[in-house]
Amino acid sequence: MKSITKAMVIAVVMILAASLAVAPAAARVGAITDVQDGDTIFVYETGLNLFNITQTGVTTVTSLRKYTDDDPTKALINEIPVSNRANFEVLDAAVNGQYGVYYSFPGVVNQASNTTTIREPTATLDVVLNTSHSDSIAGKSVTKATVLAFKITAPFVGANYKYTVGGTTFFDSQVKIELTTPGGGKITEFGTVNYGKIWLNNSQLYTDEAKSLNAASVLTDVEAGTYSAVVKWVRPGGFSDYAANSNSVTFTVESQIIKIESNKDTVVRGNSFVTTISGESKKNYYVYIKDASLTTGNQYPVILSGQPSVNRSAAANGVINAFANDEAGFLGTGAIVTTSASGTRPIEFNTSQVTDDRSFSIKIVDPLDITKYDTVKVKVEKGAVTLTASGDQTYFLGEEVTLSGTNTDSSNIYLFITGPNLAVNGERLDQVGTTSVTGTAGTFKQVTVETDDTWEFKWDTASVGLDAGTYTIYAVSQPNNKQDLTAVKYATVSVVIKKPFVTATTSASTVAKGDKLFISGTAEGNPTQGIAIWVLGKNYYLRATETVEDDGSFEYELTRGTTSGMASGQYFVVVQHPMYNDAFDIRPVVVGLQTFVFNAITGGGQNVFIIDGTGSLQGSDAAEALVQSINDANIDDTYTKLTFLVEEPWIQIDPIGDKYVGDTFTLSGTTNLAVEDELLVEVVSSSFKPTEKTQSGEFSGASGTTTIAKGDTYNTWSFDVDAATFKPDEYIVKVESIEASQTATATFNVLAGAAPTTAPTAGPTAAPTGEPTAAPTAAPTAAPTATPGFGALIALIGLGAVAVLVLRKH
Repeated sequence: MKSITKAMVIAVVMILAASLAVAPAAARVGAITDVQDGDTIFVYETGLNLFNITQTGVTTVTSLRKYTDDDPTKALINEIPVSNRANFEVLDAAVNGQYGVYYSFPGVVNQASNTTTIREPTATLDVVLNTSHSDSIAGKSVTKATVLAFKITAPFVGANYKYTVGGTTFFDSQVKIELTTPGGGKITEFGTVNYGKIWLNNSQLYTDEAKSLNAASVLTDVEAGTYSAVVKWVRPGGFSDYAANSNSVTFTVESQIIKIESNKDTVVRGNSFVTTISGESKKNYYVYIKDASLTTGNQYPVILSGQPSVNRSAAANGVINAFANDEAGFLGTGAIVTTSASGTRPIEFNTSQVTDDRSFSIKIVDPLDITKYDTVKVKVEKGAVTLTASGDQTYFLGEEVTLSGTNTDSSNIYLFITGPNLAVNGERLDQVGTTSVTGTAGTFKQVTVETDDTWEFKWDTASVGLDAGTYTIYAVSQPNNKQDLTAVKYATVSVVIKKPFVTATTSASTVAKGDKLFISGTAEGNPTQGIAIWVLGKNYYLRATETVEDDGSFEYELTRGTTSGMASGQYFVVVQHPMYNDAFDIRPVVVGLQTFVFNAITGGGQNVFIIDGTGSLQGSDAAEALVQSINDANIDDTYTKLTFLVEEPWIQIDPIGDKYVGDTFTLSGTTNLAVEDELLVEVVSSSFKPTEKTQSGEFSGASGTTTIAKGDTYNTWSFDVDAATFKPDEYIVKVESIEASQTATATFNVLAGAAPTTAPTAGPTAAPTGEPTAAPTAAPTAAPTATPGFGALIALIGLGAVAVLVLRKH
């Protein structure tokens, strides 16, 4: 059932399509204003008689109605009022862009009802060759030898604006072609043809075939320059007054009859250039390179084969040779070229590395008149090669070097290298050991040149097998080695290759437990894996890697947490560099509870010794074994060695001595704690103790922090004290490292009065005249020298309280 239904639908569609295809265009009868059923009418028409489209059974027409899909059973889209069916005017505003089929109303409206179709009068214009209507010259240039015509397309007006009288059909629409001259003037007569009145008797017509003209424009005597043309309506009057003009077309008339130009005055051989000839439209010309007294055809530029309307065959070359006596005469140096509709044709020439570097003259000749010719010169030059190396041209083995440059001489660049113990005439850059042989491209590193004549190659020095030294890199336009560079373009750059190395030092030779220690240095050669740091001691093993910065520096920190867990004693450090292959060939491998030092190269990979776990080597033995592993002849890694001591942290206070109220003095001492660590220093009276509520409890002392400075043997610290507000008493000094949990204490006395004045250096002015003054009758009052007892204990408690306060503050 489905197939039957589908077949019926297809049949109906085919019947409808056939009926539409054979239906002739309706024509008005008797007069252009008498509209028949099915006729097409146009906006801007006036005085139309709609009598013959009145619906059956009614005597008037009050409106024209347009429905969706031209189906009167569907929605009404537009309705145009008709006040007088005998004198109807099609107003653009009433149509409102709703073109198509309209039904007259009132009356029974169905698919069989009377209709008219409303259209907009439109026209398009083109300008073509008289000899080839399919060749448009719009936007192009032609010579004065060209004969042209205009193509007018008016699909609705040309087919429908007509009427019949007694079996004769009359077309009643008329247009003109208005041209704007190069000077801005308006004309309708152009090239001996008057385009002022053109009857439209078809949907499309050519002015050189139109009954009202039947003539083409000959441009021999027209003004040279650019013209524009447009179609304007002449009749009916409504079209002339309101209908839009056609599109505008432009074309240029050139006064020169024959010409040849090149897109390049100079071309580097190996590249192409394009000449363009100008002449009459659709005409054959001979184009050839003039004889330059060269022995072979490949020394000349060659016309590219396969170009449209460019015949460079042997037969064509024979015709040109017979015609001209100044032609080079080789296949590909001449062609018979047919111009386009615009009288032009581009012709591409190729050059190669064997094209002679000189100027060539290319000639165009009219085969019908040898006096009509033109020539253009194109100079072919040798190209050039440039080469630069990234950076300062000094590199470490393992670094990647970017080589780049330009090559205007060929489409490839060929690289080789010379230097110590290499082949005299060079070896392939990326495969040292392969001797470069002239003419054998595979013995050079070949790099493709980009379309902008640039090239680039990233040279990995890690895998080329070179030793340190000075080398020269060659970039050549052809696969020629050092002894065959005379006839080719090349460039060189010298590079210095150095072995990578590593240096390191510790921030201190001794570190206190719980303090930081830095291992820093330089690792040249751009190791992407970084460097490996091994720390070995008694029952101690640590291995870590550290990134190397762009400037080759690195720094590794043994944290406070790490050193606090290390036993006192000597430790050995080995800093390992991966070297040329950028891989650690000696590295740790964990097997169960043991860690082995693994040699990844020798014997295809093997464990060397145990560095951690049961049976492991300790301290200096482990360090020596590790160094010997790296020293293996098959291993390219390198290293540097360091040692440092870990000690229990200590702080020492230098002897202080008695001070006086008002003194300023410096407390100092030494320590094995790290430089720039902070120490908390507190100076407090031993009498500082709790008081009753009714007693005053003044505090006498000082506190603050100080930074450890580097010393000669041990690091030092100092703290300035101003005793202006101190009371005479015994004072306790406490120096504490919070991070290292280490404290030192000392005491000193502050005395009343002033410090004794130093005796003058000069001798007495006179000898004493009598006995010395008797000793005082009473001993002077002693300064307070109370020994620390309970009060001192309380003072220490007070110090602890102050320390807590300071810690909280920090």
